[in-house]
Amino acid sequence: MGKRAMRLGIIGGTFDPIHYGHLFVAEEARVRFRLDKILFVPAGIPPHKKNEEITPAKHRYAMTVIGIHGNSAFECSPIEIERGGVSYTIDTLISLREQYPQDEFFYITGIDAICDLLTWHRHSDVMRMARFIAAARPGYSLNRLRDRLPLEYLENILLLGSTMLDISSTELRHRVRHNLPIRYLTPDGVVEYIRKHRLYK
Repeated sequence: MGKRAMRLGIIGGTFDPIHYGHLFVAEEARVRFRLDKILFVPAGIPPHKKNEEITPAKHRYAMTVIGIHGNSAFECSPIEIERGGVSYTIDTLISLREQYPQDEFFYITGIDAICDLLTWHRHSDVMRMARFIAAARPGYSLNRLRDRLPLEYLENILLLGSTMLDISSTELRHRVRHNLPIRYLTPDGVVEYIRKHRLYK
């Protein structure tokens, strides 16, 4: 008998730094939609942040590896970082399809990002390659999604519900910069890595 096709969750992001909001959404999606594995994919250069200063990829990758430690269903992929250049979702999905030819892809992201899906590079191809899992965000309703996207896209989106923890990487960077605690917002190993490498100062 052949190997059963895997239900693979993919969560991309800058992860600058990774925090419990990312981790909780990934675990919630894994349990709710019976995903076999969640692949965290730190972006090389995110297309929506091309003009922003972001932490070097080696640090963001290391923090992601540290952050997911202890969950056997979580893995970190350097695929976007190793490819270099701007990280487009379609390129990542094509590369992952070569690695996982039989598996079903579920792309996990915030409902706010999905509202802007029609602006994504080759969005129709992205939709053909993966189902989407939309994590709720404050101020973004299902009606807003219906107003923004065609019906055939909506049918490919699974709603995770109002489970997004109100934590942001921007807030964590701000807190570090102002010598405020970030413990209990991100795993202890990430806190220690930030301190050791003097990030966000």
